[in-house]
Amino acid sequence: MSDALDVLREGTVVPAHPLALDAGRRLDERRQRALTRYYMASGAGGVAVAVHTTQFEIREPGVGLLRPVLELAAETVRAEAGRPFVMVAGACGYTAQAVAEAELAASLGYDAVLLSPAVPGADEKGLLERARAVGEVLPVIGFYLQEAVGGRYLSPSFWSAFADLPSTVAVKIAPFDRYRTADVIRAVGAADRADEVALYTGNDDDIIGDLLTPYGTAGGRRWFAGGLLGQWAVWTRSAAALLEDVRAARAGDHEALLRCLTRRPELTDANQAVFDVRGAFRGCIAGVHEVLRRQGLLAGTWCLDPAESLSPGQAEELTRVAAAYPWLTDDAFVKEHLDDWLR
Repeated sequence: MSDALDVLREGTVVPAHPLALDAGRRLDERRQRALTRYYMASGAGGVAVAVHTTQFEIREPGVGLLRPVLELAAETVRAEAGRPFVMVAGACGYTAQAVAEAELAASLGYDAVLLSPAVPGADEKGLLERARAVGEVLPVIGFYLQEAVGGRYLSPSFWSAFADLPSTVAVKIAPFDRYRTADVIRAVGAADRADEVALYTGNDDDIIGDLLTPYGTAGGRRWFAGGLLGQWAVWTRSAAALLEDVRAARAGDHEALLRCLTRRPELTDANQAVFDVRGAFRGCIAGVHEVLRRQGLLAGTWCLDPAESLSPGQAEELTRVAAAYPWLTDDAFVKEHLDDWLR
């Protein structure tokens, strides 16, 4: 576990793992494993499973896919990774549910828990107590989620206190809001445990902007270590190459900096297509699925909720951005290895 957490602290690409279903909306185990293999082969440093991109409905009693999905990813990584690879499990609900989900993840060999902040009626003190309880089971990653998909405002004092919990190893910052992003970074930077808490961008609307920006805090200069992103569930090979370019730019490579700055609005444009921003994010999971379907990794765009599908015009937008930004896609890489991943 410690080696994997070192990867997390140093900074890496962590895709939010999708759910592979067949036409009957049943788990497609072969393609589920293929996705995990794709992320490992692409140069990701970990995966986040049972998160929004995996579909929260896996927890519903009539679906019952939480354990199978967590188990498939853990087994595949354990058997095939051959290197430290951080396994993050999403946990939802009030304290009892979140602790139970963390215990399940721990039993399967996961390294950390990403805590969903969507807990109706809970105040900041309650969220901190829940994190403390989950942290007795596994290390915890905090999550600042945008309001458009169920998040809420959380104060800087909350984030300082969250960073000072002994189990906190990282914070995923995804409010899709520059003001709130800066609030969290300053708050974590002022915490006593600031040096022990990695910052991860979840702001899919400005990934490169986050990764390129140094923030002055009370504890010194802070950078985002990496990204834990739904956007990085697609074109992951290119995401890993992008993070290397960002590191080169930070180290003073002027050409790398110019490439990153040029690609900054391009990646944001691509994300609006994948996440269906024009459709108020209704097709965000289906958009991820459609990219993977076109590459052959998924057989279709089916979601557990039949109402979740591509929005009108979204497929055309995906075609447009893939053609406009050839640096972004990794279709040739996927084509070369697909048969092996689908074995």
